Amino acid sequence: MFIQNQIKRTLSTPANTEYIRHLLENEDILHRTDLATRVCKQFEFYDARGQIQISGCVKALRQLEKAGHIILPRVERKEQARKSPRRLPEAVALPVDVPQEVGDVQDLRLVLVCTDEERRIWNELMLTEHSLETCTLVGRQLRYLINSRHGWLGGFGFSAAALQLEARDQWIGWDKEQRQTHLHRVIGMSRFLIRPSVDCHNLASKVLSMSVARLAVDFEQRYHYTPYLIESFVDLERYSGTSYQAANWIDIGQTKGRGRQDRFTQSALSRKAIYVYPLNKAFRQQLGLSPSAGSGALDLSEGLDAEQWAEQEFGGAQLGDSRLSRRLVASANTKAKAPSRAFCGAAKGDQAAMKGYYRMIEQPDTSAVTMSNILAPHRQQTARRMMAQKTVLCLQDGSELNYTNLDSCTGLGELKANQTGAKTYGLNLHSTLAVTSNGLPLGVLKAQCLAPKPKSADDKRKPSQIPVEEKKTFVWIEHHRDLVALAGTMPQTRLVDVCDREADFFELFDEQRTNPCVDVLIRAQHDRNLKEAPFKLFAAVRQAPIEGHIQVPIPKQSARTKKGKRKARAVRPKRLADLTLRYRQIELPAPEYYADRPPVTVNLIHAVEENPPANTNAVEWFLLTTVAINSAADIEQCLRWYTLRWRIEDWHRVLKSGCSIDKLMHETAERLRRAIAINLVIGWRIMLMTLLGRETPGLPAEVLFSDIEIRTLRAYAKKKA
Repeated sequence: MFIQNQIKRTLSTPANTEYIRHLLENEDILHRTDLATRVCKQFEFYDARGQIQISGCVKALRQLEKAGHIILPRVERKEQARKSPRRLPEAVALPVDVPQEVGDVQDLRLVLVCTDEERRIWNELMLTEHSLETCTLVGRQLRYLINSRHGWLGGFGFSAAALQLEARDQWIGWDKEQRQTHLHRVIGMSRFLIRPSVDCHNLASKVLSMSVARLAVDFEQRYHYTPYLIESFVDLERYSGTSYQAANWIDIGQTKGRGRQDRFTQSALSRKAIYVYPLNKAFRQQLGLSPSAGSGALDLSEGLDAEQWAEQEFGGAQLGDSRLSRRLVASANTKAKAPSRAFCGAAKGDQAAMKGYYRMIEQPDTSAVTMSNILAPHRQQTARRMMAQKTVLCLQDGSELNYTNLDSCTGLGELKANQTGAKTYGLNLHSTLAVTSNGLPLGVLKAQCLAPKPKSADDKRKPSQIPVEEKKTFVWIEHHRDLVALAGTMPQTRLVDVCDREADFFELFDEQRTNPCVDVLIRAQHDRNLKEAPFKLFAAVRQAPIEGHIQVPIPKQSARTKKGKRKARAVRPKRLADLTLRYRQIELPAPEYYADRPPVTVNLIHAVEENPPANTNAVEWFLLTTVAINSAADIEQCLRWYTLRWRIEDWHRVLKSGCSIDKLMHETAERLRRAIAINLVIGWRIMLMTLLGRETPGLPAEVLFSDIEIRTLRAYAKKKA
């Protein structure tokens, strides 16, 4: 594989510097180019086309001279007229009758600039119509013109990538040496012009897609190697980057306002959004990096084995001390081996491990050892797993953690009264669990352990007078806003916020309307009043025409005896329910206290079991969603997505039964949150391993288990056989 020659590094070694001195002192060196030619031939500095790299070598020689290692021949500078770019004698003619939709543009094509006439047209367009008003590019270059029967519509220019770019380099995951070796595999889109006179919907995203489709082939034909990645910059003061997002480019951060010549870190330029487009999905492996390196898309099963998972999900957590971060990884590994036991039991008497764990958990409540900081690395890895998916369901839900037995624990909140009416104390866990469209858990995006406080007796405000930020339901909006922020980093992935009936309140739908990049799918709770007949929400959709039918599995439900205020429940065998599907688009009215806000347009889906078995309650669901409904298939898709909401209920069961988080014992609520955070990730991994085994039984055992675990399982299986 062709790699970039490290000319400066090669010439900087003492032996090679001595060789250059020998040439300068004993050979008849006419000028610097002559010296560079000899040096290139001696050290085989050739590019992929077999041409000697004279300009790179001259630059390295100047740097050696500046460092005092050599003295180069003097350069006689002559006054030369500055060369002007070749241009047309007149402006490029404006295109004629350009349609408003890109699909109607006739003979849309990209023209690779090769001839002198094409270069003059390209230069003229960039000098007169591009905001940078220059046509100069650096490094290896390709230029394209956007042509059609209507005339010239714009152009592209590709050239060398930025030498250093913190956000890009972190996203790729390479170090300085790897960047210097492989930077030539990254090329920059230095110019992108749609002429100001052209107003054609989706033209920009269309030609962006066309350019990346042919760039690799054209680049290899000219320079004899293939690039892996394209980078580009969007000036957010002028543009929003919508066309890049529509063409599936990835937003990875922002620049720091520096240019290639900013030697004194003045950061005088405007900050720009950085977009990248991988031409090769496996480019990290091609660069010799791990598939999990950097912060790009991550395969679901990558790094989940017993040797790597804790480092991947907790490594580098910002806890105020690197020793605490290392302790977190070690503690998570230990706890995962016996998740249902207290840490001292999981540690099997390892005094150092127990001491380190409890020192970490018992840090002051004001320290950086917080639930969000512990979960931050896992959230980052979850986001990367989401990037590899086309659709991700983000399941929101809450669960009570009862710690009434911890009499000396401070910071707990008052939960709902139990069956006998006695007060209980603990924390409300509200979390967002990301799953694939077929239900495999990708990770925990956000989790909060809230200590609910009863309303003060002095607070006489009506519920309608209390700001939504002060209500318990605001946590649903917080988590939705978090998803909106995350969606901007993965424009190629569709996020759907799936919630239970508790999230059926107007403010959440109103929040989604302000930024519709994340859809919501919520089970309806309130049979709202409507302004038109039949004047009730549920009755309106029941009268809608039938759109289709679907079979949904109903799980078995065990019998439950009456206890206190809890009602008795009969046993329910599992079955396949035949559901009839209807839907209707409705205007969700604002409450009276939001009279100034317009109604929200949503789709109401109705699924009902018309003929349930005898002595069985019929299944009937009402779902409110902002997902577009154009066919019965869309209704069925939404219904199947909602059935996967039970995954978060299963995860809660794993946390309570498998990880015993409601049996933790610490002296403050903050310490409980820290221990819970570790168990949230352990519970996710247990659930994923279980479901992966069911969904993909052919998955190699090495993906999830260490060698010793595999040997143990084989011995156990042999014994049972």
